Amino acid sequence: MRPVLSTLAFCAVTLQAQLTINGPMPGHTDLLEATIWMQCLGPCTAYMEFWSIDRPDSVLRTEELIGDSNKAFAMDHVMQPVVPGTTYGYRPIVNGTRIDVGQALTFTTQPIWKFRNDPPAFSMALGSCAYINEPEYDRPGRPYGNGYGIFNAIADKKPDLMLWLGDNIYLREPDWGSRTGYLHRYTHTRSTPELQRLLRSTSHYAAWDDHDFGPNDGDGSFVNSALAREVFDLFWPNPTNGVPGVGGVTTTFSHLDVDFFLLDDRTFRTRSDLKTSPTAMLGAAQIDWLIKALKYSDAAFKLIAVGGQVLNDGAVFENYSTYPDEQKELLRRIEMEGIKNVVFLTGDRHFSQLSTLVFMDGRKVHDLTVSPFTSGVYSPTEINSLMVDGTLVVEQNFGTLTFTGAKNERTMKIQIFNTKGEQLWEKAIEQEK
Repeated sequence: MRPVLSTLAFCAVTLQAQLTINGPMPGHTDLLEATIWMQCLGPCTAYMEFWSIDRPDSVLRTEELIGDSNKAFAMDHVMQPVVPGTTYGYRPIVNGTRIDVGQALTFTTQPIWKFRNDPPAFSMALGSCAYINEPEYDRPGRPYGNGYGIFNAIADKKPDLMLWLGDNIYLREPDWGSRTGYLHRYTHTRSTPELQRLLRSTSHYAAWDDHDFGPNDGDGSFVNSALAREVFDLFWPNPTNGVPGVGGVTTTFSHLDVDFFLLDDRTFRTRSDLKTSPTAMLGAAQIDWLIKALKYSDAAFKLIAVGGQVLNDGAVFENYSTYPDEQKELLRRIEMEGIKNVVFLTGDRHFSQLSTLVFMDGRKVHDLTVSPFTSGVYSPTEINSLMVDGTLVVEQNFGTLTFTGAKNERTMKIQIFNTKGEQLWEKAIEQEK
């Protein structure tokens, strides 16, 4: 079998080399609209043809867009009109020519289930820290990125959506000083042949961390922070880029009976050792918005994506515990408001683990850290007293969350896999009532 696999791998690389696009990649998919991201590799005009798979003869098309070099020819195609609970096929038309990417392209709108049925089961993939080598711009020595086959292992799980938890592109020193540098780094990452199947296979959402923002451990004082947010928005078709009264790249969306809150841990950050003014990681305005949004939410689970670990009580590196006043305030407000079923989804640390905090009334808050995809691996040096036994993983890995059960009786199953898609551990969290 080995020669056959090698031939297939060669064909996949050759096909990608012949294409004139990166993607397409579904982004936010709602009930009456979906967004498909795509990037041309040069000047182009492009649109999408799409159809219900039950009616392949009824083809619709999106508005034709003109590629803009100032945006690296990246574009968002809005798929509408569509109807809820329907799977659509689609294909890109670039410069008047249909593009065959070598796999079926589909997206599925969310169904109307409230007041009608129990929420359907669904699954999602998640993880962080994807480093793609580029020797001319990498630091000398041993390559930092490897194991790109993990992206195909994720695609094999067929998740209904995927959440990238930060350090998704790894800006290098030549990148963060110019628009050209940012566009180059995003384009280089999106051009990775091993990534294409995953990009095309499911809907993608992203939070960011320092290596998507600018320099290592960057904070809100970074001069190109506005540029970083603009380019992030060009390449990640999240529902919004900012929320009322906050700004940054904060956003929120719902998938069936789960609410997602994607936070910005860079725009409002100050250094934790600042001596002449208050320190912050998320900032008062973002925390206030989050608490109000969590309080409003009636979701079975409330998943909060943050670049760095929230619950780990080891005050090292960029853990939230290095900002003890703000961390305590956030957790105090969650506890005082009686908010249930909160799960932080975090990255950054180059290892994975599950942490759990129990409030005085017995309610639990969880922090699932999933890292890294393809970058280097590190062992924790601190003691995390909240870590759940048996959940530490010190190798490249990814995770899935699967939601099942009747309304108000949902279960979230966590599974962590190695680069080959083999399960390393599994835990189930029951919805608190």
